[in-house]
Order: sequence, then structure tokens, then C-alpha cells
Amino acid sequence: MGSRASDKRISAAHSRAKTIEIDDASKIVLFSDLHRGTGTGADDFARNEKLYYAALCHYYREGYTYIELGDGDELWQERHMWEITAAHDHIFELLARFYRAGRLHMLYGNHDKVKRDPAWSGVNLRAYTPRAATNPVPLFPDIAVEEAIILEYQPTGGRMLLLHGHQADFFNYRLWWLGRFLTRYIWRPLELVGFRNPFDTEQNHKRKNLVEERLTHWGETQAMPIVAGHTHRPVFPAKCGERYLNTGSGVHTRYITALEFAEGVLAPIKWEVDVNEASMLCVVKEALAEPRRIASVF
Repeated sequence: MGSRASDKRISAAHSRAKTIEIDDASKIVLFSDLHRGTGTGADDFARNEKLYYAALCHYYREGYTYIELGDGDELWQERHMWEITAAHDHIFELLARFYRAGRLHMLYGNHDKVKRDPAWSGVNLRAYTPRAATNPVPLFPDIAVEEAIILEYQPTGGRMLLLHGHQADFFNYRLWWLGRFLTRYIWRPLELVGFRNPFDTEQNHKRKNLVEERLTHWGETQAMPIVAGHTHRPVFPAKCGERYLNTGSGVHTRYITALEFAEGVLAPIKWEVDVNEASMLCVVKEALAEPRRIASVF
């Protein structure tokens, strides 16, 4: 029963998804589950902020299109988007540059589901005020935050579904408002003193496994690759025919993960801080698994 219900929710997202055409010349990076907060002790993004900024600078310079698969901002714990943009204003300045260049797409997840409302996004994502400024500047005016996106690979006509993944998780899809209430008013104060939120899919391994099984089932029955976040666990197919992929997250301990499309190749990526031969700290990008030709995945 649960699998059939999740199939329907995923299929509904698929039916509403906009399509983006890609080919071997396309350069795209997918991130998910950054959970940008307000810089307090409960802001899981803060420890990887510089890593993420370094990665973002690289992708902007190299001409990538940036697609965020939901839960980019932590809007369960935090009530106000302006506090998040103020805490990480340099991040949003760079994301705004992606947007102005026509190279930014955003999906919503369960933690930032309020973004699905055009009225909310029109007010809260239209502009922001950097810490060194007194007047607001444009952020993402007129952005439409989607539930899902389909990538259509032009050489073969193959299609891939991108979504957050909470569609396979009844509690975080139907009862997200309850999760927000419990997180904001009960678990956030406890997290500040070291407790972990039991409703967090990342920490609940039984729920994580169930979500992955349901996403995998949909991809197999529809014969379509599906890319999600939500569980925070990176997944990349080791062989042809495996349909489920996961970007991982930006709140891993000491590293962040992503998926890259470039030069006809798809690769799972890890960014981390390392020490070079001169004993200097440096930011390093490496593949988490053997990259594969896009055509073999689509």
C-alpha cells in the first residue's frame, strides 16, 4: 500500500514537471539538502559554508547550470528567509548571479515546501539585503520554484526525473507542517544542547531505507532514472539498468556532495578540505565513484 501511494505521488510530480533539454555539451551540477540556516549552533550548513562557496565559485566560472533539488534553506527551524540570506549573504549573491545568467533552477523539499507558493516566493525570494548594505538588492525575482524537473537527453530522447524525494515519505510529504512544528518548537531548542531530531530522515535509517526502496521501485517500474536528495546518502549506479541516484547533501561532516553533468559524462562528486604538500589547507574535488557516460544512464 505504501509503495503504491508513493508511486502515485512521484508520478503526480512527474506529470507536473517542466522539461529541460540537455546534450553532451551541457554542464549541470545538482545539489540538495544544504539546509542553509542563520549561522547559529543549529545551522548544520555553517560548518561546510566555505566548502560550498568554493564549489559554487568553480561552477559559476566554468559555466555550469545550477539545479537545487530542495531543502536548500532550513525553513522548519527558521521562520524568516531574510535571516538566512543575511547570515549567508555572499552565498546568495553568487546564486543571484547564476539566476541573472539564466543558469539557476530550484525545487522545493519538505523543509522549504513554503517555496511552492508563488506569493511566498514573490515576497521572500525577490530581494535580500546584504549585511554591508542598507537597501535590498534583487535575489530571484519572478522565480518559479518547482516540485520536479525532467532532463531530456537529446541524443537519445532519454528522460530523467529530478525531485527532492520526500514524495516517497508519507510523514514528510503529507505531514510536513507537523514536522515543522515539532522541529521549530520542540527539537530545535534540544538540538542546541546536543540532542538529535528523531523525525530527521538522515538520522532515521529505517525510514531512509524505505524511502530509497520506493524511489528505486518507481524508477524501475517506469524505466526512467530518478535523482533525489532527502536521505542525504549519495547513491550512484554501478551498472546499467540501475535507475536510482542521490546527490547526497551539503551537511555531511567535513565534506559536501553533488552530481555533475559535463562533456557527456555524469559523475558523483565530493568536495572536501585537504592538506597539500606544503602543509597548506586546500579545497579538493574528487569523484566518489567511476564516472559514466550520460547515454548509459539515460
